[in-house]
Amino acid sequence: MPVIDHQGVAIAYEEAGAGLPIVLVHSFLGSGEIWRAQVPVLAKQHRVINVDLRGHGRSGHLTEPFTLYDAVDDVIAVLDALGIERAVWCGLSMGGMVALRAAIRHPQRIAGLILMDTDAGAEIAWHRVKYRAMGIAVSVFGFRPLLPYVTRLMFGATTRRDNPALVTETRAMIARSDVPSALKCLAALMRRDSVVERLHEIGVPALVVVGEEDRMLPPSLSRRIQEGLPDARLTTIPDSGHMTPLEQPERVNAAVLAFLRSLAYPRHRE
Repeated sequence: MPVIDHQGVAIAYEEAGAGLPIVLVHSFLGSGEIWRAQVPVLAKQHRVINVDLRGHGRSGHLTEPFTLYDAVDDVIAVLDALGIERAVWCGLSMGGMVALRAAIRHPQRIAGLILMDTDAGAEIAWHRVKYRAMGIAVSVFGFRPLLPYVTRLMFGATTRRDNPALVTETRAMIARSDVPSALKCLAALMRRDSVVERLHEIGVPALVVVGEEDRMLPPSLSRRIQEGLPDARLTTIPDSGHMTPLEQPERVNAAVLAFLRSLAYPRHRE
């Protein structure tokens, strides 16, 4: 797996295919492995760059305080190393938050946005209290005692009933996470700024995707993003919770491919 050094931290990524570049940005406690059902499909017609954010997967651990804008800079550094000026940014949950901030900070680097199960707002007060308590528990006991609760939030009822193997596999992935890195990333998520009032600044086409059963970041938050962006469409994925690329890969792939085709052949505007 290729690695670049950015600000003294190893940032790992994978590259596949050729064509319009698409950069994939995963969720908190995930890695590029989350996109395993999307990469081979997208790479048939596109250049796919699948990044492990710092503190996740095979990238270096977090040793300093961290913000979502640091994650933006890490992804930009990968694109710079590959000589890619503009790309479609596709992000899930935290990855979507990163993509939105990239579009605001670096509009010239964004060819389009795919925002999955994410939020443009700041963390609400009750969640900050809850997640701070969970962080304390993780720092003492590790992830394992909280895994049943976390995966109930991550996966919809349909997936938990029909695909328990996926839930078990994801629990194992989370259990392997570096605890100090996860706590620093959790703190960044709790402290994130709101970009709701800046969505109108984002001029590129966007696809907003959300699982119908998402309890972690419910569909109302995706509707708010779609309504705030000047050129966005919303796709709701049935029988899916928060982890739509894993839970309903075929439906997600169909929506993403249709959106990418629309970038090549834009809709006529009156």
